[in-house]
Amino acid sequence: MAVRPETGPPGLDLRRLEEHLVTRGVARGTLTAEVIHGGMSNLTYLVRDEERPFVVRRPPLGHVLATAHDMGREYRVLTALHGTGVPVPRTYLLCEDDDVIGAPFYVMEYVDGEQPPASEEIDVKLTDVLARLHALDPAAVGLADFGRPEGFLQRQVRRWKRQLDVSRSRDVPGIDTLHDRLAASAPVTQRDTIVHGDFKLGNTLIAGGEVRAVLDWEMSTLGDPLTDLALFLLYTEFTALEGQAAAGGHVPSGELAERYAAGAGLDISRLGWYLGLACFKLAVIAEGIHFRHTRGLTVGEGFADVGANVAPLVAHGLGALED
Repeated sequence: MAVRPETGPPGLDLRRLEEHLVTRGVARGTLTAEVIHGGMSNLTYLVRDEERPFVVRRPPLGHVLATAHDMGREYRVLTALHGTGVPVPRTYLLCEDDDVIGAPFYVMEYVDGEQPPASEEIDVKLTDVLARLHALDPAAVGLADFGRPEGFLQRQVRRWKRQLDVSRSRDVPGIDTLHDRLAASAPVTQRDTIVHGDFKLGNTLIAGGEVRAVLDWEMSTLGDPLTDLALFLLYTEFTALEGQAAAGGHVPSGELAERYAAGAGLDISRLGWYLGLACFKLAVIAEGIHFRHTRGLTVGEGFADVGANVAPLVAHGLGALED
């Protein structure tokens, strides 16, 4: 018989969690738990009862913005997508009562898989999954009110400009020009779809050469699907941003874009603008990390070189707008 430790991992009261899940028929017997490392936002735990493993997700410790770490939102989109052809873990329970473990949380299926090095085969599989996601009618899966798609692209440009303005610590040639060109030339959205918000290899689980699960839906909403495509293509081109080493190279992004367009039924003639936006977004994020690192506000390794990505991203974004 498993013996529950006296204390669980940080942020997870195992005694209270066990009582709650057993009472609701989600778990049986004694629970043990460990943190699943790798994410930098919501906390993820691998929890085991006496029969099986499952996963618990909760917001970060300390004060958080509810809109940025909405457990109900993640739970809702995962539940809606199960069985649609977009691979996601099955959901078991949502608890919005802070009294159980100190924060809202949800429980989902444990999916066995890994995040292997990038490869041409995986590029194609991920492209097909993204096309399936964007081909879905949000209303058909109960997500018609999942976001506010009107003005989505304009809000994205404004949002990342605000983030840039609070992270300025040095002159970044071209970044304001990139912003201004994006703001002046936003395309008309062809179709509002479910948008993941950070679709990349690092947010999936792969097993047997197949995409077993798409994870980390905390940024999902309704909006322009080509923002997802552009960010995904950018990650495949700037492999270092994903922390991955290419194995056997990548399918050229143009080929992936054409494959996606055929699967999703979308026109990609303005893809350059979306790539420019993706570059601007990642450049601003990298500049923010650089800003914090230079002030000694980062913890751990791997932050020192992030700022070096900003200039290449800006140059790539400006080039994409010229295409």
